[in-house]
Amino acid sequence: MTTITAVFWDFGGVVTSSPFDAFRTYEMQRGLPQDFIRSVNARNPDDNAWATLERSDVDKATFSRLFLEESTALGHPVPGEDVLALLSGTVRPEMVAALEQLKEGGFKLACLTNNVLTGEGPGMASDAERAGEIARVMTLFDVIVESSKVGVRKPEPRFYEMACEMTGVDPSQVVFLDDLGINLKPARAMGMQTIKVLSPEQALSELEAVIGRRLR
Repeated sequence: MTTITAVFWDFGGVVTSSPFDAFRTYEMQRGLPQDFIRSVNARNPDDNAWATLERSDVDKATFSRLFLEESTALGHPVPGEDVLALLSGTVRPEMVAALEQLKEGGFKLACLTNNVLTGEGPGMASDAERAGEIARVMTLFDVIVESSKVGVRKPEPRFYEMACEMTGVDPSQVVFLDDLGINLKPARAMGMQTIKVLSPEQALSELEAVIGRRLR
C-alpha cells in the first residue's frame, strides 16, 4: 500500500457540527417535512440555487430569491436567507486535537470545503467570536480549497485535483474525510482512501486505522 502522507478534511459536519442538525431544528419548528431543505438542495444539484452560490455564480440576494422559488415549487416556501443563517456550526475539539497531532506528525493537511461568501471567514461563522475560533483552526491547514473562491465545488473531480496540486501529493497518498457520500465517491475513484464521518469518535477510529497512529 502507498504510504498516507496527507489528510484532506471537509469542514462543516466534520471539523464543526453539521448544519443539517440546524436544518432539522428549523424544519421541526416550522412544521416542515424532515430533511426538506436538503431535498431542495438535492434537486438539480449541479445548477440549483445552492450550487450556484457555492461557486459564487450568484450573490446572496439572488440565492435567496432562487431558493424561495425552488422550495415553493416543492410545496413549502423557505426564504433563502433563513437557510444561510443556519450554516454556522460549532467547532469539535476532538477534531482540532487530531489536526494538531497530525500536523506535529508531519502530515500535509488540506481543508476542502463547499462554502459561500457569507458570514465571517471560510467556516461561514455567524459572528466575529466564532470567526476567530475558526480562523485559529484554519491555521492548522497547509492548504484551504474553498468552492466560493475557486469556482468549482465537490463533487466535481476538478476540485479534488486542485487540492492535490496545491498540496503537492498524489491521490494515492491521501485519506479524505467528509460527511457526504456523494463527495467521497470522486475522491475514491481518483485513488484516495475515504472516510464517511458519522461522528467524531467513529471518524477518528477509522482514521487511526488508516494511518497507523493514535490521535487521542
